Amino acid sequence: MQAGSIRFVSSRLLRDLVAVWLAGAFGVFAFAGIMGLGALRWVAVLLSVGVAAGVGWVSWKRPVVPLEEKAASRALSIVFVLAAIVSLIQLARLCVFIVNPAAVGYALGPSRGMGLPTSHLCTTAYFVAAQSIATGPNIYDEFTLYSLPQQDPNARRTPRTIGPFDIDKYEYPPPFLLLPRTLAMVAPQFLNFRMLWFALNGSLVLIGLLAVAQMFDPVIGTRVLLLSPLVLAADITIGTLQMGNLQAAVFSLAMLAMVFFAQRRYAAGGALLAFVTVSKLFPGMLIVYLAVRREWRAVAWTTAFFAALVGISLLDTGRVPYVAFLDHLPRLLSGESFAAFRNNPGTVAKNLSVPGFLFKLELFGLPNGSFEVMKIVGSIYTLIVLAATIVVARRTPGRNVQPLIWLTILILASLRSPFLPRYELFAVLWLLTLLAATIVPSVRTLCLVLTAWAVLNFVIPTNSSDPRLLAAMALVSQAIIVVLLALALRHRQESSVAQPVGSPS
Repeated sequence: MQAGSIRFVSSRLLRDLVAVWLAGAFGVFAFAGIMGLGALRWVAVLLSVGVAAGVGWVSWKRPVVPLEEKAASRALSIVFVLAAIVSLIQLARLCVFIVNPAAVGYALGPSRGMGLPTSHLCTTAYFVAAQSIATGPNIYDEFTLYSLPQQDPNARRTPRTIGPFDIDKYEYPPPFLLLPRTLAMVAPQFLNFRMLWFALNGSLVLIGLLAVAQMFDPVIGTRVLLLSPLVLAADITIGTLQMGNLQAAVFSLAMLAMVFFAQRRYAAGGALLAFVTVSKLFPGMLIVYLAVRREWRAVAWTTAFFAALVGISLLDTGRVPYVAFLDHLPRLLSGESFAAFRNNPGTVAKNLSVPGFLFKLELFGLPNGSFEVMKIVGSIYTLIVLAATIVVARRTPGRNVQPLIWLTILILASLRSPFLPRYELFAVLWLLTLLAATIVPSVRTLCLVLTAWAVLNFVIPTNSSDPRLLAAMALVSQAIIVVLLALALRHRQESSVAQPVGSPS
């Protein structure tokens, strides 16, 4: 279908619809956050309605991107409206479960999202580690804080619990705990902490989606904005927010940091990129990208904030957690520290990481190597990603290509982790929508996007199926990841003259 035959929707109507969507989403996050602060429910309702009204008004008066009528076909507008409605329903239902953990009927169960029970909650690890780091115990000692003792070291772990939730194991560097320790000062009770974390986590994800849309020209930016509800409505995203996992927010903050650099707001960009790097390590590949492009101000600000965050963390907790982390790091890189690899074939089968592919071989009766071999594979893969980043950084992408490159580097770097559950697919769905936005939004294009979206969101419960079937489904997702990364890396370059990260093409 040619662009000239596509029927477009008025920009005024689009502005109204986008404003309503954003008002609803931020209103949900505000309600959870206010409840987390200990407010009465009627107070939280009134204040969140006020937040929603304010967000809606600002979004209507000053749209996130200049909305272009010629960018929005009738089909794309229908997709936007339906996805926006679904995303608000998903968020509202999840908010009920966040505020009332007993309302498990409103949560995504094992047959959706992550394919895990509602008792699985990554936030528990952040909270327990944040509460324990300054009092002496080794926050990387599984059986002291997170799991019940067991005689067989290879047996599946039996988690300790906080209320109805299983305590997850903490696997992050010490500086990350600056954030949960700060939140715990405001919300020392876990259930309140969980509400605040959901509000912050969800808001950061949505802000990242909106900020990246601003990086494109008005036509493509409009399409990116209209496709954003597909990312927010996805079971993958909702499941990640339900578990409270940091991964989606890390991608959003890293992308937001690059947007700030492009806008020459170096201090803000440096602070964000430094935080996500000390928290999850893999975003540090963007520092390599910036260094190769000789973006020295961005590198300098990031390095300065990196040092500041580590310094503040040392003052807060002392050096003991850092000694423990350095001792723990080899097991973290090899995958040995992840309890998911212990007698848990379903979780191994759904692992999306590159080094983790080795352990899937045993499911099919093949030699599967060892943790040491997996660490070697991970090191080799890291060198490959480093080389690819250097090559990509030497290109000269135009305005509409830059966000694709940033997100591609982040996804490539994140795949090095020995253990990478389905929350990785949040970034893949995001890349899918960014790539789709660069194409005329015909019905055929949107059908292909929705098909890939549906496949990535399809899940089989982890502990109730043949692991080989789970591995096959994971392989389909990995194939889609490879295709999308290849499309992003091969995307047409828009300029042949060297320019800084933020220069318009």
